[in-house]
Amino acid sequence: MVRDGAPDSARALPGERLLTMRVSTEIHQPERFQSNEHRNPSMALVLNEEQSMLRDSARGLIGDKAPVSHLRQLRDSKDATGFSRELWKAFAEMGFSGLLVPENFGGSGLGCVEAGVVMEEIGRTLMPSPFLSTAVLAASALSRGGSAAQKSEHLPNIADGSLLAALAIDEGTKHRPLQTKMQAVRSGNGFRLNGAKALVVDGHTAGLLIVAARTAGAAGERDGLTLFLVDPKSKGVEAERTAMVDSHNAARITFDNVDVDADGVLGEIDQGYQLLEGVLNIGRGAVASEMVGLSEEVFGRTVNYLKERKQFGKLIGEFQALQHRAAHLYVEIEITRAAVLKALQTLDGDFENAGAAVAVAKARAGSTATLAVQEGVQMHGGMGMTDQFDIGFFMKRARVCQELFGDSNFHADLLARMKSY
Repeated sequence: MVRDGAPDSARALPGERLLTMRVSTEIHQPERFQSNEHRNPSMALVLNEEQSMLRDSARGLIGDKAPVSHLRQLRDSKDATGFSRELWKAFAEMGFSGLLVPENFGGSGLGCVEAGVVMEEIGRTLMPSPFLSTAVLAASALSRGGSAAQKSEHLPNIADGSLLAALAIDEGTKHRPLQTKMQAVRSGNGFRLNGAKALVVDGHTAGLLIVAARTAGAAGERDGLTLFLVDPKSKGVEAERTAMVDSHNAARITFDNVDVDADGVLGEIDQGYQLLEGVLNIGRGAVASEMVGLSEEVFGRTVNYLKERKQFGKLIGEFQALQHRAAHLYVEIEITRAAVLKALQTLDGDFENAGAAVAVAKARAGSTATLAVQEGVQMHGGMGMTDQFDIGFFMKRARVCQELFGDSNFHADLLARMKSY
């Protein structure tokens, strides 16, 4: 009942074999970001040949250069940066940092499916990286809402890996973008920002901040939100790295009378929520992909342990109760994989109507990752609770990913509201 092999051998499973099937023989053209392949909402829930090749490239680099021991070393050394700049440079050289950057700005012009492919591989090894904050969130925000001048200034630097950026949205312990209270009042030819942001992923290393603030209205209202591009070196900006339970990067950033001129407005004044929600949906799909990779890695490690650990003279994997639990987890992971891929395809093909699919994917990925790490720790027994085993790192990361951009309850509620329940 339990599946054989280590995480790398998971490719031999039926669900994984489907992912390697070729569903398109077309060569991507320069306009591939808007190609029919991305825009077909009924396409099969499999990766095409080029996406499979991208997965293999990412898996090779990340698996070789950033195993879980890499995260452990950064944690134990109390590394001030929290990730390897050398490895990020290698990411850029491989083209990963520019996946979502249009080709005319030095990127690959690919889509959310490709970004999800890389995020899934990051999830397998818990690799600390600014890929989510910079290559996914910031690149998407600038590509979708930036002026010609803003795109020309920042996107090439994101694509070549020289610029790190962060999205500063939440102000409390929970993801509630509509509850933004930070004020941006008109001052001179621009605005003056006052307030604070919490859980800013990679905020302490960013060279550019994308900040949500209220230019009108009150907390809870859709209208009145505006996005700003802020230089973290500006007078009045202070960033404090916060200790995350999963040993990944986040920061609390305060803004005390920070002046931003009119050229720093990203998108439309007072109408930033639609742009923000779209960017957040891309981020949610990416985090859901990371949780799929995390869940499958935990499953593979747990199955290996079941095949090695003996009790009462038998391998514990021979006990039917554990076989049933492992089989149930495998099914949950495969269903979640399909839901996440569907959400990513919808983001690429029908972006304006992707909210429901993304909510399903993020909610389900959170629940599945929680189940995976809980089962993994329990089936490892007492050893699973020790720092000696890596399984605990996955549990901590799963908990943080649950909260990033809305947990399962947030998205279940969001979906219910969309469907007018």
